Amino acid sequence: MTRHTGKVVCDITISVDGYSAGHHQTEERPFGDDGGDGTGAGLHAWMFDTPDENRAELARMGSARAFIMGRNMFGPVRGEWDRTWNGWWGDDPPFHAPVFVLTHHAREPQPMEGGTTFHFVTGGIGSALEQARAAAGDGDVAVQGGATTINEYLAAGLIDELRLHIAPLTLGGGTRLFEGVPPLSLELVGSRAASQVTHVTYRLPRRGTAP
Repeated sequence: MTRHTGKVVCDITISVDGYSAGHHQTEERPFGDDGGDGTGAGLHAWMFDTPDENRAELARMGSARAFIMGRNMFGPVRGEWDRTWNGWWGDDPPFHAPVFVLTHHAREPQPMEGGTTFHFVTGGIGSALEQARAAAGDGDVAVQGGATTINEYLAAGLIDELRLHIAPLTLGGGTRLFEGVPPLSLELVGSRAASQVTHVTYRLPRRGTAP
């Protein structure tokens, strides 16, 4: 088998107190009490209000060749797939690459416009990473989120580079990055402050065994 030579990376926007989403998430308000209207306008204002100022970070976020996400980041449906639901992302998701969705309930792959295909993985984080690496070739694999999924990969020692986008607000509760993750030693690679966000990149020593 050809060895995957790209990195396993993660981009996530968090509040100053470490939350990627607030309480009271619903289908209409996927980020819950996020400092805005629940659709990401609070935490993720930097993406929408000042995209030119953050062009490099946005381009880097979209440069992975395969993506992994948890089921909650795909969509709010729980249990069996008992209704048609192709995710939060609309008809033309922004990934334009294979996306591997962690779930306990099998489902056939869902091709979308623009080159995105959602693949539903029931074998856990190792299986999802193995499939994403095969799809990415020599490109990067991005663990997209949410924080619960990222925490699993961090705890397993399978993230090479962690890119935090820190919004200048606190949420006081919700879904928190590093929850349940053992202590980590991070190497600062770079940081940049912008008007609505601070971008910080860390390198992590690989501790886990690659699938």
